[in-house]
Order: sequence, then structure tokens, then C-alpha cells
Amino acid sequence: MSQQITIIGGGLAGSEAALQLAQRGYEVELWEMRPGVRTEAHQTDDFAELVCSNSLKSIRLDTGAGLLKAEMRILGSILLDIAEKCKVPAGHALAVDRELFAKAVTASLETHPNIRIIRKEACELPPGKVILATGPLTSDPMMRHLREILGEDQLFFFDAIAPIIDADSIDSEIVYAKARYDKGEADYLNCAFDRDQYYTFVDALMTAEKHEAREFENEFFRSDKFSFYENCMPIEELARRGRDTLRHGVMRPMGLELPSTGKKAFAVLQLRAENNDFSAYNLVGCQTMLRYPEQKRVFRLIPGLANASFLRFGSIHRNSYLNSPKVLNPDLSLKNRHDVWVAGQLSGVEGYAECIAHGMLIARIIAGEIESLPPETILGQIWRRLLTDPPKSTFSPVNANFGILPGLDENVRDKKLKREMLSKRGLDKLLECHQDPLEQ
Repeated sequence: MSQQITIIGGGLAGSEAALQLAQRGYEVELWEMRPGVRTEAHQTDDFAELVCSNSLKSIRLDTGAGLLKAEMRILGSILLDIAEKCKVPAGHALAVDRELFAKAVTASLETHPNIRIIRKEACELPPGKVILATGPLTSDPMMRHLREILGEDQLFFFDAIAPIIDADSIDSEIVYAKARYDKGEADYLNCAFDRDQYYTFVDALMTAEKHEAREFENEFFRSDKFSFYENCMPIEELARRGRDTLRHGVMRPMGLELPSTGKKAFAVLQLRAENNDFSAYNLVGCQTMLRYPEQKRVFRLIPGLANASFLRFGSIHRNSYLNSPKVLNPDLSLKNRHDVWVAGQLSGVEGYAECIAHGMLIARIIAGEIESLPPETILGQIWRRLLTDPPKSTFSPVNANFGILPGLDENVRDKKLKREMLSKRGLDKLLECHQDPLEQ
């Protein structure tokens, strides 16, 4: 007799977990509240919709994101394989056509004989085995139910997404294609600022009218425990840290010299393709809380975007996560409900690839295939971080980075070589002890 499991939430973690378990013979009941109940951020009714960006970050093995993807391939991630088939040019990053990716994942779920899809809001946890993967936009009824079960205060923060513009509205006489340091294909478009243009843009960001947070307030936001997650900081908030913050950060011009002169610009803002047709571009790093009319006014100050046509404005939405070290067992199930596992962003995992990997991990834990992962791996350390109380600070979301890995036994000064050695060490350890059983 096949085993049964309920998965609540059709995002990246929930979709990956559903496909993993269905392929292992489980009868999966997958709940998704859209379209009956909408969120502030989603645009479609498809599963695994990417909201903030279309990039799953770097594939290079000298980056934490690249190492994580290599680990996911070894462990047999299904959504990563789908992402590869839906990718768009993005240099050394894995970026996808959002619509194609979501539709491909949706088709895989809808056509799988072991998956039954229920388009309805789950307001509480049902009996039996459950994976809760409702993400950062978990509905208020479910959050109330969780608070009753856990007896713990939850942590909340706002998240922000960047605008998307029509490619036809970009001035090709001003904007230029170039890869940083000419490494790889010139997949990004670049908007170069001179000194005056840059400070005019920054000053406009800092003085523009913002959305008021009260638009999304509810009983959970009246706590003093919400803030912006650093990786999703609105561009106007970054600008307030100092007028030069952006040009030393997301608008750093190094390696993006102007083709006409060969000289370095004062600052450069990049545009990344949203689809394979190159008909839409995302303003990289421009996640924002500005009101829509202000977004038009301010972002049209970017060189080459004076006539930008906005296909989607940036916006803010609620982002919620649990105090995982307090409420999770070592197998990532709830201490107060051992038959409920929490997957993805709600658990405090941050990032697209990280959420896919986490859904895969929990599915294989439930299937009895994984009891531990080597501490030299990114996914192994993400697992550990979800269970470990920070020594002197509040638990915050964790993503793939080399800083969470144990150091090398030897002292290596070259940073790139050191990271490559960390990656090789982790992959070797993973290959020694784990393989996707479906491929055996």
C-alpha cells in the first residue's frame, strides 16, 4: 500500500517535494490557495511562480550559489532540471523565462498520476503526514493556526520586488550590452551614469514618496519584530545609507567600461532579460517601495530609460518565517507535530535555489533516504543553521554562501582558488555518501 502525504503550498519547495515524493510512489495531495485566494505579489495561478526575480543566481563553483546547484544535481533536483530547460542568457547566472518555467512545473505536477491537486486555501494543518511549504506569504488563518500550535512568536519582515520594463522602450543608442570584465557572453544591458546623472537619481530616490507599510498591516505586523531582509533591501533604503552606497554596491561600474570610450562610468545599473524573446527586462537591484507614479518619474532618470514602459511595477509584500531553531526537530519536522515538516522560505531558507533544494531535502528525509549531509556541503550547513540558535542575535534567513562552511585545513590566500577548493571538497564528500536512488 502506497504512503500518503499532504503538501500545502505550490511554490518552489512544495512543487519540488511533491514531484520527488510522487516519483517515489507516494500519493501526494498538493494544496494551493490560488486562484481562490490571491497574494500581494503573485501574478499568475501557476505553480513555482518566481516573484522577485528570474535569476537563480550563479552557476560558478567559486560561488556559494554555484556549489549549491552542483549539490542539487548530485541529489537529483527535479525543478533544477526544469530550470535548465527554461533558461535565458544571463552570463554566469542561471536565469529562466518565468512564464515557461512556471508552466513547465505546473504541467509536470498536473500530469503526474500520483499527484492530486486541490485549489483551495488550507487554514489549518490536517491530520497525517504534512509538508508545510506556504512560503513568505502564508495566509493569516494558517499563521494564526501555527501560532496556536507552536506557542512561539513568529518573525516577520517586508520584502520588495523590482520593476520590469518593455524592451522596446529602452534607448539602444545609450544602453549597451556587455559582460563584466568581458567574461562570458554580453547577456546584460548596461545603463551608464556620469557623476551628475548618478547624484540626481540618488537624490530622487531618497525624496520620492513611498507606499505606506500600513497597506499590508495586520495583527502580525503590529509587533516590533519585522524588518527588511538585507538581500531584498529596497533601493531607496540603500540610498539613504549614503549617496555613494549604490555605486559601490549594486551599481558598481567596475568591468563595465563604455564601449564608445573604453572609460569607466561613474555608476552602472544593469538590466537582465526576463524571457527568451528578450521582450522584457528586469531592473537589477531596483526592488522598491516607491509609489507607482514615483517609480515612473525616478526610474526614467536612468540613462537610456527616459521613455521606459513599465510591464510590472516594483512593490512590497509580507515575508514571514518561523523561529526555526526553537520549533524544529533535527529532521526539520515541528516539535509540536512530528508528522509535519516545514519546507522553503517559511522555515527561514532564503533564495530560489535554496528553497528548491530544501523541498528536495525534506522529501528525501521523509522517504528515509537521507539522515544527514556532510558538514562540508552548503545544503548540510543550511540544514544545521535552521536548527542552531544564533549566539547573540535573532535567527534570520540563511542562504548559500561560503561563510557558512567550515574552513580548509590549509591557508589559501587566493580567494578564487580557496572557494574552488571548498567546492571540490564539498562535492567529493557528497559523492562519497549520497546518490539519487532513482538513478541507481
